[in-house]
Amino acid sequence: MTKSIAILGASGYTGAELVRLIATHPDLRIRALTGERKAGHPMAQVFPFLRHLDLPDLCRIEDVDFSGIDLAFCALPHATSQAVIKELPPHLRIVDLSADFRLRDPAAYEKWYGKPHAAPELQREAVYGLTEFYRDEIRAARLVAGTGCNAATGQYILRPLIAAGVIDLDRIILDLKCGVSGAGRALKETLLHAELSEGTHAYAAGGTHRHLGEFDQEFSALAGRDVQIQFTPHLVPMNRGILATAWLDGDARQIHEVLQTRYCAESMICVLPFGTLPSTHDVRGSNYVHIGVAGDRIAGRAQVIGVLDNLCKGSSGQAIQNANLMLGLNETTGLMAAPLFP
Repeated sequence: MTKSIAILGASGYTGAELVRLIATHPDLRIRALTGERKAGHPMAQVFPFLRHLDLPDLCRIEDVDFSGIDLAFCALPHATSQAVIKELPPHLRIVDLSADFRLRDPAAYEKWYGKPHAAPELQREAVYGLTEFYRDEIRAARLVAGTGCNAATGQYILRPLIAAGVIDLDRIILDLKCGVSGAGRALKETLLHAELSEGTHAYAAGGTHRHLGEFDQEFSALAGRDVQIQFTPHLVPMNRGILATAWLDGDARQIHEVLQTRYCAESMICVLPFGTLPSTHDVRGSNYVHIGVAGDRIAGRAQVIGVLDNLCKGSSGQAIQNANLMLGLNETTGLMAAPLFP
């Protein structure tokens, strides 16, 4: 049976990516699209690349009739979803793509986001949306909190190794390169073409990046002890993609074997042959993750590199994967398209 979908915040990058992916999904139909600043505009006017689709015009959230909607994707700015979601009808299942419900501890949310949570009762209810590690909880959830794109990339390469106890938990260094769409669609001086092109830069260095809250939460729970990694992201002049490199103390061959064993049955995650390194080009526009492992010239050290598309597997594709589970559909439906190349 076809499920009816609303996308709240459809005028941003993740909202447009949801529309692009759902357009070929056989079991989902878009019944409502919202965009507060673009209310009344056709989607084809806001995103001309979608003009071939028969879509409802953008409207305000308060104008949506949710009585016939099965699930809503909330692609709203951070700190906005809290107030919106707590007013949505209780029958509605929700996948939130913002940061508002990723952290389970209200004190941790206030630490990383600088203000108290406006819906702590929903924060306790929300299920963390890293699909391959929370499937059973996601199937039963009313509210799923999509992960940060940086946080997802780092977790895919590190979670199995932490769980297996094959790396030194006190010596994890994660270096991450992210495409500019990860910063959202809002106008920012530092994202102008002349400011960004032909260069790259680190940001949120020194342990200030908000996705560290997710790493702290998830890795510490896995290890049964406090785990704090070193993490520095870099903005690179490409539209899509994340490449994360982890420097680890551990046996490289054993690390590769652990990752292969954990992901061998996963449709969306591919562990490459030992010594083969992934590229963001190989996953662009897709819901796939590629992981490579290499040894180091210093014995007992290894490098693990993971890539994904920040707008797809890091956000909107992950959201659809979770929605499929919540609605009783095949998990990968609508997500098996090959990456774009070149």
